[in-house]
Amino acid sequence: MSNPEKNPQPTVCRPEPAPARGGLRSGVVVADGENGPVEILEPRDVPLGGPRGMTVRRTLPQKGRSLIGAWCFLDSYGPDHVAATGGMRVPRHPHTGLATVSWLFEGRIDHVDSAGNWATVRPGEVDLMNAGRGITHSEFSTADTSVLHGVQLWYAFPDADRFGEPSLDTHRPEPVAGPGYRACVFIGSLLGVESPVATRIPLTGAELRIEPRTTVEIDVPPGHEHGVLRVDAPLSLDGVEIPRHGIGFAGTDSPLAPERTGVPVGGAELDELRGTAYDDGRPFPQFGTFPPGQPDPLPAPELPNTVLRARG
Repeated sequence: MSNPEKNPQPTVCRPEPAPARGGLRSGVVVADGENGPVEILEPRDVPLGGPRGMTVRRTLPQKGRSLIGAWCFLDSYGPDHVAATGGMRVPRHPHTGLATVSWLFEGRIDHVDSAGNWATVRPGEVDLMNAGRGITHSEFSTADTSVLHGVQLWYAFPDADRFGEPSLDTHRPEPVAGPGYRACVFIGSLLGVESPVATRIPLTGAELRIEPRTTVEIDVPPGHEHGVLRVDAPLSLDGVEIPRHGIGFAGTDSPLAPERTGVPVGGAELDELRGTAYDDGRPFPQFGTFPPGQPDPLPAPELPNTVLRARG
């Protein structure tokens, strides 16, 4: 969130009423599913890293839906032919108070950060960067990548964990198979599999590949918000078709019943969302240093003097 005013007044952000069923508002459609209402979150195209950057599809946040559990951001991209698009070229930029999660279907990405980590993200391997009190990183598709296809998610830290030490975790989950499906659980627990990757709040993230004309019912923890990102082939959630690159959101206390291929995400509801007033923020002259030859950092606006309150 940014505000061009030099000395803006504090603003209290309050939730808006849910959109009417069957109506469209700010990228969110609510339809009647077999077991209750299903929200459909429409993607929008965004240039990554500037107007000449590769195009990604941003499905979260939306004006009508900012969180799924603690997941606060979801971009999907590709499959892109790197020779035509230039691939991913994101110079170093800062994060704080959250974690980024990268998951690839095709291609490879080099990750470098100011905590001294240098890793190559590969298909089937999750890369989770805990920003904590502050970190900078860069992301570039590798020279040998011809097709790039993947997703990136962020989740917000609870206030008690916002100023921890930055770190990087990588993990290659073992695929699990069942009647008509194959899954890789990279965050949290799903389908009887638990990822060893630690998170600051209960979350779920997985790649789920389902055979045509197959319905898979997935039990999720009661009280968790959850949704499914459609990656490619036709996909429905609780009888409601999800548009390509869109998210079907089923809320809490209902089973996930996706058909075909998607990325289920979910987690416990985050009952706090805070921003720190600029005047009260901790001074960070720099987040860290990068090896010589790295591109200049992305510009960023100054933080506004705006206070966010817990939703609800």
